[in-house]
Amino acid sequence: MTEVDHQPERAAERTVFGHPIGLVNLFGVELWERFSYYGMVTILGYYLYYSLTEGGLGLEKTTATGIVGAYGGVVYMSTVLGGWLADRVLGMERTVFYGGVVVMAGHIALAVLPGLAGVGAGLALVALGSGALKANASSLLGTLYEKGDPRCDGGFTLFYLGVNLGAFIGPLITGVLQTDLGFHYGFGAAAIGMALGLIQYVVFRRNLGTHGRIVPNPLPRNQIPMVIGFVAVVVAVVAIAGATGLVRLSDIAWWITGIIAVASVVYFYLMLRSPKVTPLERVRVRAFIPLFIANAVFWSLFQQIFTVLAVYSDERMNWSVFGWTAPSNWIGSEEPVWVIALSPLFALMWTRLGNRAPTTPRKFAYGVIGMGVAFMLFVLLSGFEGKTVPALLVFFILGAFAVSELMLSPIGLAVTTQLAPEAFRAQMMALYFFSVGIGTSMSGVLADYYSPHHEVAYFGIIGLVTIVVGIVVYFLGPRISRLMEGVH
Repeated sequence: MTEVDHQPERAAERTVFGHPIGLVNLFGVELWERFSYYGMVTILGYYLYYSLTEGGLGLEKTTATGIVGAYGGVVYMSTVLGGWLADRVLGMERTVFYGGVVVMAGHIALAVLPGLAGVGAGLALVALGSGALKANASSLLGTLYEKGDPRCDGGFTLFYLGVNLGAFIGPLITGVLQTDLGFHYGFGAAAIGMALGLIQYVVFRRNLGTHGRIVPNPLPRNQIPMVIGFVAVVVAVVAIAGATGLVRLSDIAWWITGIIAVASVVYFYLMLRSPKVTPLERVRVRAFIPLFIANAVFWSLFQQIFTVLAVYSDERMNWSVFGWTAPSNWIGSEEPVWVIALSPLFALMWTRLGNRAPTTPRKFAYGVIGMGVAFMLFVLLSGFEGKTVPALLVFFILGAFAVSELMLSPIGLAVTTQLAPEAFRAQMMALYFFSVGIGTSMSGVLADYYSPHHEVAYFGIIGLVTIVVGIVVYFLGPRISRLMEGVH
């Protein structure tokens, strides 16, 4: 279709609050996917390390937190498969739908299958489905805006509001179900949430128009056997590694971190060498590398909400509310409250400022520095003995998490779509999620070093190192902006 063909569609664009109406559908499907994901992951660690009499599986606590971190890393690692499916086979719009179906199947497996067999099957399906949905929902949103559209950052911030509405509601419901009825009822609620997301996606699918329907780089038929063979080899290697004890549950977070890091290097190399990437696009991909690293550092702290801070919530926080004890997993709902409250303000701020806003590298720097400062605030709570840390104090610290997240995460989603080469739009978003995956699996690695007996050193040192990384990104900002070649 020619540029002339596109112009009438742009002129007649239907909008909501000044944004393309397709944003509403993607907002909804991401809300319910995050409801299911966070509802499940906030009780997953407890399910793994609680004793059998408490309804859990009785694993070692460090093993359980490592599995949670590694699982999160696999979710984001699988975005490359979702991106590949969208670019080569299905297109972004259909990949979002089928990804949601697989997510729902995974939560059903967790709800009905007992023991580690249910955990393995359920987490594998949720990881694959979430990877397909996440990369493509964000990329699909990016196609609703033309490059340089000043509404883009605001649109992604509103999209991020949907993410956090789901992240807020999910743990509240699954936590109560887990404590009152059992873990499997919590997992079942996650499956119902994803089903609701799929229903609304189908009902309002037409609002997306033709966006994301085209397969930009179709897979030739003669390459299909090679792809099937590759998948078979990967499955066989994973099965052998597990059966022989080469990969143990206790060190799985290390393995996942290393695999994603190596895969990221390979991915950058292939993208930079591809003949389908123009010289201008190649320069922009290089600009993305320092942002990739900063993003990984940020998420290695943030995702500890589901590893270290989940244990901290269970063992150190006082959740008594007027004589009733709230579920420990509600710590997963505290931070999204701030994001829900602040997202519209940030969206309005970025939209009003337009090109006068700080550049993307500077926004990243502020987010990383803020995350380091927020992490160090836990040092101030080290004087509380036992399970006495007030949930309200942690709530305010997680407010600093939220401000840092809003400076970096929705901005990262937006800039990735704008720096992406045309032939690698969905896969570039998958590469962005690789950086999140490295940080998420690192949250499991770092959890092995946490102990209530040396909280000052743990929170202080990690927070300080993160601040230093943010300062480096700040001073590299002008150079990164030049490489971005016109993308603000």
